[in-house]
Amino acid sequence: MKIFLETERLTLRELTDADADHLFELDGDPEVMRFLNGGRPTPREEILGRVLPRMLRRHDLFGHPGYWAAQIRSTGEFIGWFEFRPLVEEDTPETVELGYRLRRTAWGKGYATEGARALVREGFTRLGVERVVARTMAVNTGSRNVMEKAGLRHVRTFFADWPETIPGSEHGEVEYALTGDEWHEAAGRS
Repeated sequence: MKIFLETERLTLRELTDADADHLFELDGDPEVMRFLNGGRPTPREEILGRVLPRMLRRHDLFGHPGYWAAQIRSTGEFIGWFEFRPLVEEDTPETVELGYRLRRTAWGKGYATEGARALVREGFTRLGVERVVARTMAVNTGSRNVMEKAGLRHVRTFFADWPETIPGSEHGEVEYALTGDEWHEAAGRS
């Protein structure tokens, strides 16, 4: 198991093929998938054929995949995953996308904020990241709160042309962002 990062309560390690069942369980929870596809579970074939291969693909820019399994440090329990990879539209190491998906049993305990803050710090102190962005549905207040607690600020609301609408999509999507300069300035870091 290759560990990428440890926090006070979490271990972020590289995902492996052995995580397929964890991903299937995670994406099988309608509440976890609510703001992603309206609550439909992801079929096992899609996890194996599309989702897991995408998450395991290494980004040459960083030399790692950009997705990590999140485990409780004291028990090793899988609680979800975090994403911190080059923004697809830009594909440069300067701008990365922050994302997370956690089991419902892990919600409300500060794990998403703890992992997000650690990744932001890692990006700005060790990975040469200049800007972190995160997006979610405007109505996803839980995820928006995590973004704000991780130091990101709302920069825009937009309306994407999705092939299928889901409840809440009429309110649009939001993008939050944080630059390295803003991060360093906020805590008096240099």
